[in-house]
Amino acid sequence: MNRTITSGRTPRPASLEAIEKAARSDPDAQPLTSGDLRRMKQTPRAKVIRRALELTQEEFATRYHIPLGTLRDWEQGRAKPDQPARAYLTLIARDPDRVHRVLNAKSHLAGARLNK
Repeated sequence: MNRTITSGRTPRPASLEAIEKAARSDPDAQPLTSGDLRRMKQTPRAKVIRRALELTQEEFATRYHIPLGTLRDWEQGRAKPDQPARAYLTLIARDPDRVHRVLNAKSHLAGARLNK
């Protein structure tokens, strides 16, 4: 049976300069250039929001009254949301439950009236 023997000393943490130097010496871990960033495909914001809410495309589209085809186009990069749609997505991202309640207030009110 082999045993690993250690000195019992805790290694000293590396300085930020040493970490930077080590990272830059690795040819496979170089910083991205502005050209690299332009070529990279960005994940559409609608998809990030939907996944954070753990909703399917169908559920997200229904809940927030977005045509399913439009949502799919946004997520697959075939189309980009215009400014009002981006503002709407920002509202959903910041307070998804409130947006859902506001959009469905009529059905909530109708249900409340039936329960009286």
